Amino acid sequence: MYKHILWDFDGTLFDSYPIMSGIFKEELKIIGHEEPLEEIMKQMQISMSHAMQHYEEKYQIDSIFLARYNEQRNLQEPVKCLPFEEITALCKHICETGRKNYLYTHRGNSATDMLKRHGLYEYFSDFVTAEHGFERKPSPNAILHLIKKHAMDPSESLMVGDRDLDMLSAKNAGIDGCFYNQKGVESIHADYNISSFNNLYSLI
Repeated sequence: MYKHILWDFDGTLFDSYPIMSGIFKEELKIIGHEEPLEEIMKQMQISMSHAMQHYEEKYQIDSIFLARYNEQRNLQEPVKCLPFEEITALCKHICETGRKNYLYTHRGNSATDMLKRHGLYEYFSDFVTAEHGFERKPSPNAILHLIKKHAMDPSESLMVGDRDLDMLSAKNAGIDGCFYNQKGVESIHADYNISSFNNLYSLI
């Protein structure tokens, strides 16, 4: 049984990629480029830094473009980004059964702000965000920090995420990883692959 559940944010707790990709698509359109939403989402799901580098090379997007994009994200995400349907009940269940949730994301404080906005903040025992300055996934450093801080047994700890980077970060820290993908895509780096969060009940 897992006592410590570490959660990624984008694409795991919150269905945010369609919102982020939609904003990016509109900003590209403003500067004269048409890009399929699915392709933008595909690049972002690898990592945000990968997506930005990809489109910097493809369309020469610059700091002005990125500033506009981030401005629109700050305006739209708090209203449009929602947690996945099963998440609230699952996080509540974890707490009510004596276990703990933790957030590990490359996002900044917008992640904890959205957890508060949607009534999820109270179910989390700790948070690692961009403000902590840890090396990005797949580095294990942020997970190792949480393990040490909360005296976790690695064998009782599980990282849940939607990208290979999340699974590699877990593997590098010596804990298990659970890969989530609605379409049934699997990660070879994961200990578990699920297409519904309801599948997690049998794992934890």
